[in-house]
Amino acid sequence: MHPLLLVILVAGAVAVFCWIASLASNDHSWVDRLWSIVPVAYVWIFAAAAGFADPRLDVMAGLVTLWGARLTFNFARKGGYTGVEDYRWPILRERLGPARFAVFNILFIVLYQHALLVLITLPAYTAYENRGTPLSILDFVVALVFLALLAGETIADQQQWDFHRAKKAAIDAGQVPTSRFLQTGLWRYSRHPNFFFEQAQWWAFFFFGAVAAGTVFEWTILGAVLLTGLFVGSTIFTEAITKSKYPEYADYQATTSPIVPLPPRRTRVASPA
Repeated sequence: MHPLLLVILVAGAVAVFCWIASLASNDHSWVDRLWSIVPVAYVWIFAAAAGFADPRLDVMAGLVTLWGARLTFNFARKGGYTGVEDYRWPILRERLGPARFAVFNILFIVLYQHALLVLITLPAYTAYENRGTPLSILDFVVALVFLALLAGETIADQQQWDFHRAKKAAIDAGQVPTSRFLQTGLWRYSRHPNFFFEQAQWWAFFFFGAVAAGTVFEWTILGAVLLTGLFVGSTIFTEAITKSKYPEYADYQATTSPIVPLPPRRTRVASPA
C-alpha cells in the first residue's frame, strides 16, 4: 500500500475513534491526548516505506519521535491522560450551545485537527518522493535548528511547570503568590514561548522536505502554515479567558510579545496581588 494512503486511512480511523469517544464521554480532549502520538506514527510509516534505508527520512522520524516523547511527557504530568478535559472546551460549549458545539466538535476538533496532524508530517512524504537525494550540510543545519527549538520548548514548559507548582504551594500555605501568571524566564520575552518553539519545529521539519526536493516551493508547506493559524486563534481565545480572570494581564500584553520572543517594550508595572 502506498504510504500516503496508509497514513490517510490511519488518520481516518483515529478521527472516528476520537469522535465516538467524545460523544460517549462528553469529553472533547481526545485529539489532545493523541496530538503527540499520531504524527510520530505517520512519519515512521514513510520511513518504513523507504525500507528504513533513506537517511533523511530516518533522521526526520527520529527527531519527530523526540518531539512526541517530550510533548507526551509534559501532557501526562499535567494530568492530560487522567480524563481531564481542556478547560477551554466547557467555556466554548457554554457559549455555542449544544447543537452548534456538536457541529464544531466534528468539523473542527475532530476532522480539522486530525487533517492538520497529517499535513504537518507530509514533508516526510516529500522526502519519500525524493528518496535517494543525498544528505547535505543543509540537512544537518535543519536538524540542529530542530533540536535547538525542541530544547527551547522543553525549557519553556519546565518554567511553566515550576511556576504553577510554586504558586499552588504558596496558596496551600495561605500565602499570596508573587504573581498570578508566569512573567519570568522565557516568558519575559514572549507570552507563549512554548507556542513559538512548537510551531517553529514544524517549520524546520518542512525544510527537510524542501532540501530533499531542492526547492521551498512545495505544497507541503500548508501544514506549517495552518498550524501557525491554529496557534494564533488558540492564543487569542486563551488570552481572552486569562484576561477575564486576571485584569493585570493587560499590562503584560502591553509589554510582552505575544509569540515570537522579543525584548520587553517597556518596564513592566508590578502586578497587584
